[in-house]
Amino acid sequence: MKRIFDTQLIGPFAAMVIVALIVALTTERFLNPGNLSNLSLQVSIVALIAIGSTIVIFAAGIDLSSGSMVALLTMILAQMLKFLGIPLVLALPLILFAGGLLGLFIGLITAYGRIPSFITTLAALIAFRGLALTFNNGSPIFSLDPALEPIFYGKLFGIPLPFFYLVFFYALAAFTMNFTKLGREIYAVGGNSAAAVLTGINVRKVQTTTFVIAGFMTAVGAILMSARLNSGSPNYGQTLELQAIAAAVVGGASLAGGRGNILATLMGAMTIVIVQNGLNLNAAPSSVQNIVLGLIILLAVGIDMWRAEISALMARIFGRVSSAQTSSVKKGA
Repeated sequence: MKRIFDTQLIGPFAAMVIVALIVALTTERFLNPGNLSNLSLQVSIVALIAIGSTIVIFAAGIDLSSGSMVALLTMILAQMLKFLGIPLVLALPLILFAGGLLGLFIGLITAYGRIPSFITTLAALIAFRGLALTFNNGSPIFSLDPALEPIFYGKLFGIPLPFFYLVFFYALAAFTMNFTKLGREIYAVGGNSAAAVLTGINVRKVQTTTFVIAGFMTAVGAILMSARLNSGSPNYGQTLELQAIAAAVVGGASLAGGRGNILATLMGAMTIVIVQNGLNLNAAPSSVQNIVLGLIILLAVGIDMWRAEISALMARIFGRVSSAQTSSVKKGA
């Protein structure tokens, strides 16, 4: 039993199931096929951006810039499609490249400038939002391209395309973290950067790489955001960075770095979105949703800090139950 509680997937999965049951009991509309379909689309953007946020956390960093980066990239995409006449097939790779470039910029300042990632990404959060406001006098740009919406709303074999995006990117991330040199180096840097240096790992390069990955995944999320609304806006992505970080933390990623499972982040993202969906179905105001999101982050971080104590408590409880069962069996014999 202790091994079950120590696994990195059972906790996030249990949290997701419990939250889904609670929401299903509080509103009949939750299990409506239309709502479930909308839920699967809603989780895709958060979950994809959370991949990058989680990998940064694995290396003992933090990324607060993803929400503002989404706003900036949607405005750049809108400019290219609406005013510059750049075809969609060329604009999309350029946005992915731009996301990676922005991540590289943050990573270089953080790793080689030796500025804490909290500060660099907080500065980027403010700066990227400001840059987004410089486009089109700060006004949204609508009706970008008819071919853009199918990227989000299209289906393959009757299954929404975002499902395939999630499967592809999470499978790629899981493979990278578990079976490649880069994945092992990221965990090593997050676990103990001083020890990683002694083993020959280029810590600064690894830290920079994690932000490049985060920037690329944020660009993927920005494309889906623009496709979902067929527009770009400097107001998009607000609190998205908090949702992505919350997904990672609820998924069991340690903010101290070096520990976590990328697949558990998907469960964390689903938990966050299910909570928001339940609050929406119960007509809760956005202020309440933000309060609940804050409490979820606080609770998840607390559980991470108290992980050893909780594991020991569970071991004592189930150890006593096992001893009591053994005694009863012996008495019966």
